[in-house]
Amino acid sequence: MKDKITIQDIISAKGQRKLTMLTAYDYYTSYYLDQSGIDMILVGDSLAMVVLGHEDTLSIGMKEMLHHTRAVTRAAKRALVIGDMPFMSYQAGIKEAVHNAGLFLKKGRAHAVKLEGGQKVIAQIKAIVDAGIPVQGHLGLTPQSVRQLGGFRVQGRDKNQAEELIQDAKALEQAGCFSIVLEAIPTELAKQITSSVSIPTIGIGAGPHCDGQVLVIHDLLGLNEAFKPKFVKHYAQLGKTIREAITRFRKEVENGEFPDAEHSYF
Repeated sequence: MKDKITIQDIISAKGQRKLTMLTAYDYYTSYYLDQSGIDMILVGDSLAMVVLGHEDTLSIGMKEMLHHTRAVTRAAKRALVIGDMPFMSYQAGIKEAVHNAGLFLKKGRAHAVKLEGGQKVIAQIKAIVDAGIPVQGHLGLTPQSVRQLGGFRVQGRDKNQAEELIQDAKALEQAGCFSIVLEAIPTELAKQITSSVSIPTIGIGAGPHCDGQVLVIHDLLGLNEAFKPKFVKHYAQLGKTIREAITRFRKEVENGEFPDAEHSYF
């Protein structure tokens, strides 16, 4: 495997090979993703839900995101690490957006940032890129706008909305984004967007025609057994495995089986 994935590697992969991206929020998850050859590790604001137990992604800020980004970057030697800019870290203005994006690189040691939205945040994206900070865009279902969208729903089924997403993707490309996440949009629309821009698209619930795919690691590993939307594939059932291991520990302690001689000092 290549020593270190760069922004140019991601861009040049379009049309050549499929890209992979997964989320991580801690050192050892990042370590295993890196060892497995994943191209990009996203320190997602999904942290709010899958790690901290919030009902959406709106409840965390820069402090939490930087804390977890530092843990992830300590382990990632090959993968490109992307810090997810949390709610209200870039929406309020250009100056604040650039400052917070810079913190992801300076304090979090990330290699790039991701932020949600299309033409409404173009000014912020251009300013961040002009500051020398690589930006990944995010269109479709944008969780930070869940209140405005009326919930976690597929986007782009309406003709006008679909056309707006295509124009948003082109605007993100023009603003200097190196890739775009497409979340929860119809397969054919994702295909059209992918062919309309020269930068890679990374799909999540956007079908097979994107230039790459991303999942939340907790979903991939089956840690939340009750959560399985259509786009999620459980590659493992770790929720069941963890529960069985803990139950076995409890029973062995209660029955006096652990610790035994093998696990004691003499």
